[in-house]
Amino acid sequence: MYFIVRVTSSQEKITTDILENKVVKTGLPVFSIVLVGGMKGYLIIEAENENACRDLIANEPHVKGMLKSELKEEEFNKMLEVKQEVQNIGVNDTIEFIAGPFKGYKAKVIKTDSLKDDITVELMDVAVQIPVTTKSNTARLIAKAEKNE
Repeated sequence: MYFIVRVTSSQEKITTDILENKVVKTGLPVFSIVLVGGMKGYLIIEAENENACRDLIANEPHVKGMLKSELKEEEFNKMLEVKQEVQNIGVNDTIEFIAGPFKGYKAKVIKTDSLKDDITVELMDVAVQIPVTTKSNTARLIAKAEKNE
């Protein structure tokens, strides 16, 4: 059974580590704790039953609660499929913003950080070139950089 747990935004990884340690120490019937990209403020916990999940999250820091309805396995699998659609954005590639305050603008990538899933870009067609750092999922790749060999 899959359950969605609300946690403090940007504390998902720390909360996952805390809960994993609790599972090891207590032996609760919890099978997995999943941190799905794009779901800020939420974790998915696979447990034997609702009580096991509630016991796991009880009195833990950064945990705000659990959603009432159980997550169906088909819905869980769809969430994982979406994560597999990762763009391979590299330095000097051209992107277009698809969300956020720069939506519709084109930019040249000057730096990537795959650990944080961030890209740093310089907007095209602006008077002053200022580097902007954003999540790569707010942009789509429109042209790969040409390889100079």
